Amino acid sequence: MKRELVLITGMAGSGKSIALHALEDAGYYCVDNLPPELLMPFVQLEDRKQTTKVAIAMDVRSANALHTVPAQLADLRKQDVNVRLLFLDAGSDTLLRRFSETRRNHPLSHASSDGTQSARDLMNAIELERQLLADLREESHIIDTSQLRASKLQSYIHDLVTAASSQLTLMFESFAFKRGIPVHADFVFDVRMLPNPHYEAGLKEQTGRDAPVADWLDQHASVHAMENQISSFMDQWLPSLKEDHRSYVTVAIGCTGGQHRSVYLVERLHQRFAKNWVSLKRHRELDVV
Repeated sequence: MKRELVLITGMAGSGKSIALHALEDAGYYCVDNLPPELLMPFVQLEDRKQTTKVAIAMDVRSANALHTVPAQLADLRKQDVNVRLLFLDAGSDTLLRRFSETRRNHPLSHASSDGTQSARDLMNAIELERQLLADLREESHIIDTSQLRASKLQSYIHDLVTAASSQLTLMFESFAFKRGIPVHADFVFDVRMLPNPHYEAGLKEQTGRDAPVADWLDQHASVHAMENQISSFMDQWLPSLKEDHRSYVTVAIGCTGGQHRSVYLVERLHQRFAKNWVSLKRHRELDVV
């Protein structure tokens, strides 16, 4: 069986502990806050113990050595280890609120031991953390937890890591433009010009997963045209993305409220691409706190 390594990193307060618990439930041997210097020795030790599924969490507390991680992961891939990088993120305002509610200290908010550096305020610490983690974020599949309940994050992590690891995984995600574009999306499609069930009697409170809404949208040629055009675009470029050794590709579909049109199209596209690709789906606004 091919060895698997999931590396979780990201912003403090973004839910890394929750993600690690989800991986533990999925059968991974998990280690939190492993220093980067111990990554290779640890993986080699677990290999001798015949541990095939390992998950490691690293964060900004190891900032001085995080720059060594990409090269180590490249070496592990050469050793036929399936490596997945997951970066948990959230908006700065969300992180600020979470730290205020829990009364926890940010790992970068303390003064240095030699007394030459004063304690930073929380927002400055968050922005500094973003800078220190920028390189790892660039190489990772990003999960924005700003609007995710803990249970939904666990479910999302479970779906990601249990998908076939040897193939590119497609994630179709619906969202509302009024709540912001998903920061982790690789492709974003705006479908706000399509007919809107929101204004139809009896459909306002339903979603694109409900049959009456789906039936109403299915009557419009423009909706089919949009679905076919997005599908054609993805069909053309997915082989190139796979050749580029991408593990995940997120396709975000947005409408005004993230309830009807975008949800319907995500359901349709997921069903369509699941025939030939590993395909997952998520509806951001239906998973909000």
